[in-house]
Amino acid sequence: MKKIFLELRNNHEQFFRVFLFVFTLSIIVYVFPRQAKFKYEFTKGKPWMHETIIAPFDFSVLKSNEVLNKEKQIIEKQHAPIFNYNADIFEIQLQIFVEKFEEKWSFNNNVKRDDKFTFFNLFKQKKIDNKTRKHNLVNYGYSILKEIYNKGIIQLNGEFSYDSDLRILLKKGSLAEKEYIGNFYTINSAANKINLTSNLSDNEYDFLIPILLSSLEHNITYDNVSSEALLLNELEGINNTQGLIVTGQVIVSKGELVTSEIYQKLLSLKKLYEGKQWNLTSYYLVLFGQIVLVGISLFILFLFIKQNRIEVLNNITKISMILTLILLMVIVSSITIAIDISYLYLVPFCILPIILKAFFDTRVALFTHLISILIIGFIAPNRFEFIFLQLIAGIVSILTVLKMYKRAQLFISVGKIIGVYFLIYIALSVTHDGSFSAVELKVISLFTVSGVLTLFAYPIIFAFEKIFSLVSDISLLELTDTNSPLLRRLSDEAPGTFQHSLQVANLTEEGVLEIGGNALLARAGAIYHDIGKLRNPMYFIENQSLNINPHDELEFDESAEIIIKHVIAGIEIAKENNLPDELIDFIRTHHGTTTVQYFYKQFIANFPEKEGDIIDFTYPGPKPYSKETAVLMMADASEAAARSIKSPTAEHIDDLIEKVINKQIEQEQFTNADITLKEITIIKKLFKKKLVNIHHVRLEY
Repeated sequence: MKKIFLELRNNHEQFFRVFLFVFTLSIIVYVFPRQAKFKYEFTKGKPWMHETIIAPFDFSVLKSNEVLNKEKQIIEKQHAPIFNYNADIFEIQLQIFVEKFEEKWSFNNNVKRDDKFTFFNLFKQKKIDNKTRKHNLVNYGYSILKEIYNKGIIQLNGEFSYDSDLRILLKKGSLAEKEYIGNFYTINSAANKINLTSNLSDNEYDFLIPILLSSLEHNITYDNVSSEALLLNELEGINNTQGLIVTGQVIVSKGELVTSEIYQKLLSLKKLYEGKQWNLTSYYLVLFGQIVLVGISLFILFLFIKQNRIEVLNNITKISMILTLILLMVIVSSITIAIDISYLYLVPFCILPIILKAFFDTRVALFTHLISILIIGFIAPNRFEFIFLQLIAGIVSILTVLKMYKRAQLFISVGKIIGVYFLIYIALSVTHDGSFSAVELKVISLFTVSGVLTLFAYPIIFAFEKIFSLVSDISLLELTDTNSPLLRRLSDEAPGTFQHSLQVANLTEEGVLEIGGNALLARAGAIYHDIGKLRNPMYFIENQSLNINPHDELEFDESAEIIIKHVIAGIEIAKENNLPDELIDFIRTHHGTTTVQYFYKQFIANFPEKEGDIIDFTYPGPKPYSKETAVLMMADASEAAARSIKSPTAEHIDDLIEKVINKQIEQEQFTNADITLKEITIIKKLFKKKLVNIHHVRLEY
């Protein structure tokens, strides 16, 4: 037992990495739907390349979307909207008509109205004089209104155009009858009928017609709630199946062309097969299969990172971030599929490689995206098409977003991603059906929204920086701003060191660009590599402007100690200013385990008997362990040495660069860095050219 605890203690990081992968595997398998997958992929219009399929059970054939859409269109076209008939409207408007009539009659004829009984009550009780002109005129108006309201005045509020052939359901009480809209008046047609009245004198016409027109009101109104409920009930009544396949019937033979009819049969079988309820044994078999498939995918990712980016695998934070991104994409995809499988293309899958590209290199971003898409492909419909589409779009996103800190590039990349989605989707649709009829605007809009959602990469990158304490290209760009407080302080307190750092940063960036690497990281690291000189700026020759050298009053080993301590001081200042660990690595390694040669040689010359104390003149290290830190070490030593040349000719600079870098190679300073001798030779040539230009070396005439 003690041996086990010791093993866990000594290898706890390795065990924790394994735990991260196992935990990711467990969560992915947990969110996966526990159902079998139809093992055949099939495409309309292509030959069936698998064995002959015989129906294992009876099932109905599903109608295609095109057929269902046509049936829905027919029902919607034939749907009779419901209108309500209100008999009370006539009574209300009749009272208004009679009262307005009496008021106008009294006013025009200068007759006082009877206060005891209203004219309307007398009219209803038929107690008015039936031989007078007044009686005849009001009865005439009453007969016109009664005829109009008996026929009905229908209200058309924009839901329907006035088509005389359109049939509606007219509901009177609890009964509803089908009628043509043309059988009813509208307000306009009723007004026209009144205006065309011809059995009146001019005076009677001018008196009666305005009163009749003001008495018009709809008594047939559209019932939106009942109409929508009826239409929904009619649509739900559509039978989504057609025909029956019996057990033992051949569905498709090997080599047979998958026609539209066969495609629907296969699709129906697939949906029944995948939706089938499994027993406990089948459940665990499906679970086992999912564990194996997802486990293999994650294991391949582990091997890739181990062989190509071991520094990522050794960093718990970085590997946790990669697995977290994969986990988030799988969870979001599973939730989307559970809600509505058609919304899967709404998920911005291209956001994953863009985020990874901001923290890692292209290969890590692309391979992680590939593994994520393969895992999601296990539960996605049309797996081949899904994987092909998302993989191509992911590659485009990685290749187009070269510099995340340039905002325009992300917008351009989003446009290209949407264009790739459109192009591949349309091409696949045309391949399936041989026409553009299968291209759906809904899917096009989903791809558009998915592309736009990719713009959220910026805030997500910022969030991941804070959560995982990593540094992205955007943050590196901010750190290289020479107006930052720390660099302004370096410029004010150690101006020589500041200028030296800028020159070294330019050389390092150019060198890393030549041999391939993170040039922005290299530049940021180079700018901050000497900030430790802020502690004792005047003890470094580049800051001594008054020909006063404090080292003249110190012992050689004391001077060496001050020089060496600028590395430790730089690390402390960097941590005080919350610089990321990636930049602190440049400070820690830019001198490796080299020796402060000047003071060591002076010490040996004066104290030859103490030659064994070289450790006091040696930087603590560690040695550079990446291309970027190795190039910085070469650039720092080369630029500093070039400043010491009294006559900087091209020949002298060439010899100096060869001597400085070869000395570092002899001291085995680059044994931990993934840099080759060929790349070092390229760096030498570049530094020679750049330093010759910096020191303005000219030919003598």
